[in-house]
Amino acid sequence: MLIQAEKLQAAVLQMLRSAGTDEALASVVAADLLEANLQGHDSHGVQLAPRYVLNVLEGKLAPNAGAEVVRQDGAILVVDGGMGFGQVVGRQAMDLAIEAARNTGAGLLALRNTHHLGRIGAYGERAVAAGMLSLHFVNAVSGPPVVAPFGGSEARFGTNPVCIAIPPAVPGGRPLILDFATSAIAIGKVRVAHAAGKPVPEGSLVDHAGQPTIDPGAMYGGGPRGALLPFGQHKGSGLALMCEILAGALTGGGTNQPATPKDRGIVNGMFAMVLDPARFGDLEAFRAETAAMVAYVKASATAGDQQVLVAGEKEQITKAERLRGGIPIPSATWEELCGAAAEVGITRDRLGALAGI
Repeated sequence: MLIQAEKLQAAVLQMLRSAGTDEALASVVAADLLEANLQGHDSHGVQLAPRYVLNVLEGKLAPNAGAEVVRQDGAILVVDGGMGFGQVVGRQAMDLAIEAARNTGAGLLALRNTHHLGRIGAYGERAVAAGMLSLHFVNAVSGPPVVAPFGGSEARFGTNPVCIAIPPAVPGGRPLILDFATSAIAIGKVRVAHAAGKPVPEGSLVDHAGQPTIDPGAMYGGGPRGALLPFGQHKGSGLALMCEILAGALTGGGTNQPATPKDRGIVNGMFAMVLDPARFGDLEAFRAETAAMVAYVKASATAGDQQVLVAGEKEQITKAERLRGGIPIPSATWEELCGAAAEVGITRDRLGALAGI
């Protein structure tokens, strides 16, 4: 089914409020989930809302917690999220890092003990909106690991995303937002494929016996679990390990090694660097060189009717399409939304009315 963005957001907002989240905070989370859907990242969209609601009810998510600065030493900030909504805590922590970058040229953020941060590109977007550039490394300790290392068949990592964000080269232009999982695909995309009854791309998964498969049931079929594979073989595997060290060990939030408790909900850590490009020299020269390089890349000859896109362009194209036509929601995802809504006193009919279906 297709649901208009503003109506779907209203339905998710009501679910979060009914779970005990203050309206202002629930609005931030609902808007973040909808933005992920609009940009085509359904793995980080409203399909997560049921899990969020259930984590609140299970005491694994503190819906109204905020960021707490544990340590500040010059440009270095260590922030504890108190297991609050990552979309809320992450924005609060990023604002602190942005302010540090304004004052010193750099903000180095170690964020720990936060519930799921959502789409990491959102934090890059927050940095570039302030005229900064940023780099982000994230790990996830959310139950058993889901990604096998290169050469292995047993999972050892989360999907551990990396994001790099560069501000627009011209006023009013688009930033460069590179945001990717270090797995071949995000685990949420496997869940979306399973809900839609579709296969995953070849080279993404192995089953519990270590054999290649395109069946998302290898992760969500209820039987012995397989594992995602890293992207780019040893390259993605190496980056995933560095995310564990930077976002888990350095922040103090924990890595996926066996001694770390795995039953705390969706627990993220993030190490982020926020940099003020003006502190590195001629800002206009930086912008001009960036614009020239982007133009050079986009001018590359293409094969057939393909188009050269740079980081963030595909998301903007998808967003324009979905604002016009609505957001596709698989029937299985809608059933999960209805089930979680019922847990907080919202009937199926009421949720449908809010969503306009």
